[in-house]
Amino acid sequence: MAIRSLAYVVVDTADVEAWRAYAEQVLGMQAIDHEGGLRLRMDERPFRMLIRKGDAEQFHAAGLVYPDKAAFDTGIARLRDAGVAIEPASEDEAKDRHVVEFVRCTDPSGNRLELGWGRVVDGNPFVSPAGVSEFITGEMGMGHVVFPAAKLAETRAFYIDLLGFGDTDEMRVYMQGGPDDPGLGMHFLHCDNVRHHTVALAEFPVPSGLVHMMVEVPGLDDVGRALDRAKAANVHISSSLGKHMNDKMVSFYMRSPGGFDIEYGFGGIQPDWTSFTPTISLKEDEWGHQWDFGG
Repeated sequence: MAIRSLAYVVVDTADVEAWRAYAEQVLGMQAIDHEGGLRLRMDERPFRMLIRKGDAEQFHAAGLVYPDKAAFDTGIARLRDAGVAIEPASEDEAKDRHVVEFVRCTDPSGNRLELGWGRVVDGNPFVSPAGVSEFITGEMGMGHVVFPAAKLAETRAFYIDLLGFGDTDEMRVYMQGGPDDPGLGMHFLHCDNVRHHTVALAEFPVPSGLVHMMVEVPGLDDVGRALDRAKAANVHISSSLGKHMNDKMVSFYMRSPGGFDIEYGFGGIQPDWTSFTPTISLKEDEWGHQWDFGG
């Protein structure tokens, strides 16, 4: 059995209030105080982003979940058999994450994962302080994450062979251009839901610990309003509005207080994996997405 979805992410920060303002005024998420930090809500789940008080800005971990206890036990046994170091979390830690059980491990490139099972809801409705009607989540999870992966091939094999992901797309990104630029590899991987990719791997280092994460909203107007809010709040726009070649997502990218980017988009395709053929994209976008890596 494979990973079902990205349930949540954990971020460490020295500036909780910057995250509160960004989450509520720009992203349109609901911020709830939690142990000196914040829980950020975007649907019926008690949280999708856990912002923890720390000494510096750092992406901490991605919470990936199996569909049930049997799949979790089988998956963790597979990891142990492969020699992956597993750290079981306590019952109190599991309650804090709103899952029944989880363990910690790292992929071959050092990205921290929390692997769990159990879908906990609290019955409280999501109310966006910025008027966002909803985020596209459900069985597809909260969105996707793009990890730095210096050991690209080994890390891809970890997700496919041990966590049950499948290939969706592959591309090379040419940062410098010109005939002598070998490009940097990227792999886009799907798990057991219809989102185009839940994890992507990029062959370059990122000091924040994450290249970007993506959240999806229902329509273009939702994206446009978020872009207006980001500009009004003087948030760095890392990429202008554009449409990706592989997942057809129309989106823009903005810098988070954690130093990594957040892609805010709509319209991502939902492939039928029984008939889907993995692609190799020769360019990143159908249009737009002009990048500005400063800020």
